Amino acid sequence: VQDVASGWDPGSRGDEGSRQRWKEEICRILGEIQASLSPLLLRLCHWLLPKLLSRLFLSVQLHRGQLEMVLRAARTPKVPLVFVCSHQSQVDGPLLSFILLSQGIGVPRVTVGAWTSPCLRSLLQRLGGIFLPSGMAQTCSDRDEGLPGAVMDAYVQDVLQSCQPLVLFLEEPPASLRLADPARQWLLCVLRALRDGAVPDVLIVPVGISYDVAP
Repeated sequence: VQDVASGWDPGSRGDEGSRQRWKEEICRILGEIQASLSPLLLRLCHWLLPKLLSRLFLSVQLHRGQLEMVLRAARTPKVPLVFVCSHQSQVDGPLLSFILLSQGIGVPRVTVGAWTSPCLRSLLQRLGGIFLPSGMAQTCSDRDEGLPGAVMDAYVQDVLQSCQPLVLFLEEPPASLRLADPARQWLLCVLRALRDGAVPDVLIVPVGISYDVAP
């Protein structure tokens, strides 16, 4: 990140004011990606979500074979988990987060599409939602140029190194057969973390959510 920031702001290696400017810009980009988790909001949503689900659906069923596969993957020591899932509706993220948390896997970082209001974005970030930094949603190159790409790579490496579960949705709802550009960006970050040796291994765990009638 420092190397990219030096190219982004000439003279940043030697000038204290320039260093401060790119540090502030890095913090701004990181703030676009994530926010600190709120334990109070997490507990509140963990209590409210079953009540909401009971109003939305006649029932919620877990596939025992798939659940056992997920739990077996979670027992693998010191290997980060990356869950990949088709995106059927906006309920997918909260539903999958609730299931993983209730099974003792922890609070996952869940990728969220860019088309959300600022208030909803702030709420979702406090619950573990993560977003692409501005200006990157339409970029699909193997190596993202510029400071936002470097910060995003460093962020994903930190998530994987700390073994936080990461949930990647492969499409934007309604689901299609085409990999969405944001999903491509997140997958490339995971690939680069492996290629650069930030983590020795990653467990890619496919999970599925289906609805009789999508909400």
